[in-house]
Amino acid sequence: MRIYISVDMEGITGLVDADDVQPGGRDYERGRLMMAEDVNAAIRGAVAAGATDITVNDAHGPMRNLLPEALHPAARLIRGKPKQMLMLEGLTPQHDAAVFVGYHSRAGALGVLSHSFMGHEIEDMWLDGRPVGEIGLAHATAAAIGVPVTALTGDDCACTEMTEWDASVRTVAVKYARDRFSADLRPSEEARAAIEKTVAASLSVPPKAPPAAAAPSTLAVRWQSASIASTLLGIPGVTSPDSRTVQAQGTLPDLYRLFGVWMRVAASLTNQPPYC
Repeated sequence: MRIYISVDMEGITGLVDADDVQPGGRDYERGRLMMAEDVNAAIRGAVAAGATDITVNDAHGPMRNLLPEALHPAARLIRGKPKQMLMLEGLTPQHDAAVFVGYHSRAGALGVLSHSFMGHEIEDMWLDGRPVGEIGLAHATAAAIGVPVTALTGDDCACTEMTEWDASVRTVAVKYARDRFSADLRPSEEARAAIEKTVAASLSVPPKAPPAAAAPSTLAVRWQSASIASTLLGIPGVTSPDSRTVQAQGTLPDLYRLFGVWMRVAASLTNQPPYC
């Protein structure tokens, strides 16, 4: 059984503030160790369920957060950037299941460190008219590749967002949002035991491949800046229903790759790195 684990940072046990998750932050070094502990719990769960091949993708910010020496030896690590497939780099149809660790809710939600990919730059996103953030877009892209998502960990808002998108995905709330930068924390050992148990349970029955998409999808993104939207119109196939929104049609995962290009263009205009 081949398992793929995508690891973000905002939804990791104990982390609530930008200083916990951004390089140079006062508690970033502690945060990256907490990140390793959560993903190691997921790896132990996968191994307990019979996984023989585990790939971990560091999917947060600079994508160099996980220390290789801190990772469980049963897994291989994809680290660094750029990555054409962003948070799903390395995911292939040969994987039997995907697990999302440390994910967060979309922009506008009152979840811990909530945003959609680029912090303040992206105001809203829609996939086929349905509000979407990192959770929904990654889930839909994995499904298009042919890989089911079986488990997700994060705060309670991220878990709710996942359940609303796909109720079959098992979730683990490692903290409960009080506001965007505060939370009621679950004890670390308890949270990691729950991650291990839930991931193992989600893989105990062979996951079923998701159904193939019936038609092309439409991805729309509303930016804070009209300048970003105007610049993106220079990309063939990109249209704009209003001054701050761009959209494109296509099939996933191609739309996911295209969105990565949009983020790199936006980053060049704002002198900010693409974020996740």
